[in-house]
Amino acid sequence: MKKIINTKNAPAPIGPYNQAILAGNTLYTSGQIALSPATGKLVNDSIENETTQVLENMKAVLTEADMTFENVVKASIFVKNMNDFSKINAVYGGYFNTETAPARETVEVGNLPLFVNVEISMIAIK
Repeated sequence: MKKIINTKNAPAPIGPYNQAILAGNTLYTSGQIALSPATGKLVNDSIENETTQVLENMKAVLTEADMTFENVVKASIFVKNMNDFSKINAVYGGYFNTETAPARETVEVGNLPLFVNVEISMIAIK
């Protein structure tokens, strides 16, 4: 059975989807972008701030599901420009313990929703 996970502490979905689905002990998140849940505006003044907002949005979704970044087993990072990888990676690394960090891929794409520079989705297990 699946449980819908939505929180007002992350941006509301802008289409026919939910922020996350909990199926058994596994949480599947939708991709998060750098929309501020407080203002509804994009945080895109720098790739570091954009990435931080994305991860704070993800943190809110994980928290709503009674999880943390320690529960994450897989992350997918989609970037508009691979030249931003080192800056994104530096911010991302601050949210995980290097020894227990999840599996991950980073993929450069042509465009992302609202033409943002980074989107991240995750799978977590209780």
